[in-house]
Amino acid sequence: MKNFLHKAYKWSNSWTGTIVIVLFIVFFVAQAFRIPSGSMKDSLLIGDHLFAKKFAYGVPMPYLPFLEVPVIPWSDSLKIIDGDKPKRGDIVIFRPPHNIKTHFVKRCFAVGGDEILFTDDTLYLHPHEGDDYIKKNYKSDKIKRIGEKLWVKNPMIEEHPGIHYDQNHNIFYDYINRYLSPAYSVDMEPVMLAEFTHDPRLPFNAFYKKVEDNKYYMIGDNRDHSNDSRFWGSVNYENVEGTPWFIYFSIDKNWEIRWDRIGKTPSDLEKPLHLQKAIEERLREDKDYHGIT
Repeated sequence: MKNFLHKAYKWSNSWTGTIVIVLFIVFFVAQAFRIPSGSMKDSLLIGDHLFAKKFAYGVPMPYLPFLEVPVIPWSDSLKIIDGDKPKRGDIVIFRPPHNIKTHFVKRCFAVGGDEILFTDDTLYLHPHEGDDYIKKNYKSDKIKRIGEKLWVKNPMIEEHPGIHYDQNHNIFYDYINRYLSPAYSVDMEPVMLAEFTHDPRLPFNAFYKKVEDNKYYMIGDNRDHSNDSRFWGSVNYENVEGTPWFIYFSIDKNWEIRWDRIGKTPSDLEKPLHLQKAIEERLREDKDYHGIT
């Protein structure tokens, strides 16, 4: 045994051993990611560099860093071993269905079988577990009857206070324009609901989606500035790569290091002190920003 450990130690110190160990960690344990856009403000900020927990939802197909080439090129699968599934409210790192060569970070808003309504002021969720589940798990002031079902208005915002809407910009009208434009496509279907007001020029006043089985609807916490499942569709389970673990470095657009964010987990960053600093940064720097990221 002692001889074996000595050989293993010598091998781990060789160039070959070092490369194999590093690749094993990157492939199966933790991989570095940088937050490039503001779609997850105020939970995750542009310039946050984080490690992803690769084994949180099974074992994804390993890709060579930077090249984005699968280590098993003859396989079309994006998942080697199935594991836990994303839950509503989880922040998830995944490969979007329209571009599997890149990674997105969003929050899981809905799972397979759930129904979603997107209106001019918020999002509504009807969990697949049904009305009794809604009554048991959500406060009465969050529940609204729409048609024959109960719906939860803007779920998760109390548990995850980084979720927010922009009072100066409503993505719903951007969505309508994209739906009406032949140059774009959207994922949700237009519906007319008696419970909501509507523009008489349009034959609909909301958008509806039922999430497909074994798929997930990913939506950014920066709800009015997020390019997410509402535009390009549900995410397959096999596209799920992991979840943010902790931030190892963070820098703002002025190249100032955010020392207070380093070493923090997403749960840590939802605490009042860190969240307030993130909100202050957004209000200070995004005054004239109206894009979708």
